[in-house]
Amino acid sequence: MDKRIITPIRNRDSLVRCPWALPDSIMQGYHDKEWGLPVHNDSQLLEFIILEGAQAGLSWITVLKRRDSYRKAFDSFDPLKIASYDENKIEFLMSESGIIKNRKKIESAVINSRALIKICEEFASFDSYIWRFTDGNTIINYWNKMTEIPGSTKESETMSRDLIKRGFRFVGPTICYAFMQAVGMVNDHLTECYRWKELQNL
Repeated sequence: MDKRIITPIRNRDSLVRCPWALPDSIMQGYHDKEWGLPVHNDSQLLEFIILEGAQAGLSWITVLKRRDSYRKAFDSFDPLKIASYDENKIEFLMSESGIIKNRKKIESAVINSRALIKICEEFASFDSYIWRFTDGNTIINYWNKMTEIPGSTKESETMSRDLIKRGFRFVGPTICYAFMQAVGMVNDHLTECYRWKELQNL
């Protein structure tokens, strides 16, 4: 998210949105339909863990533009399929033009899928496990400017420590907080953004 623009912006359709969503149409669509919407499907949760990890050191739009390629390359983020990837599959993924060619990030997708499966064996689902960090509820924040939004919180720090302990990679506190924002564990839309209130009414 671009914090250089700090106040909400009204678009041509008269809706006030978080400034990071404009003017790119892909970002706006993601903002309007997904960001902050609670996710409880394990494959979708894994998707965001993998994509947030892929984003490390890059911009989110760089990842979003490759999202369809990631879904195809990683078997629609089926954890059982990804967990079975071997070195030959990793080499193949390194040749895929539509995804970010970073071996450590690709390997982390496999490692994280295997760790997720172990969590499912313990907690019945990854959803049951991950939402414990916010007691099963969305944390509603009241930000007026982008500069007020933290890069991490005590919840994301706790999540990061536990995920790392369980074998996950690319899950530092900042990545975990971006994940929490994406899957609706926190509502970090600015208060003037139309989605801030809309998500609470869903």
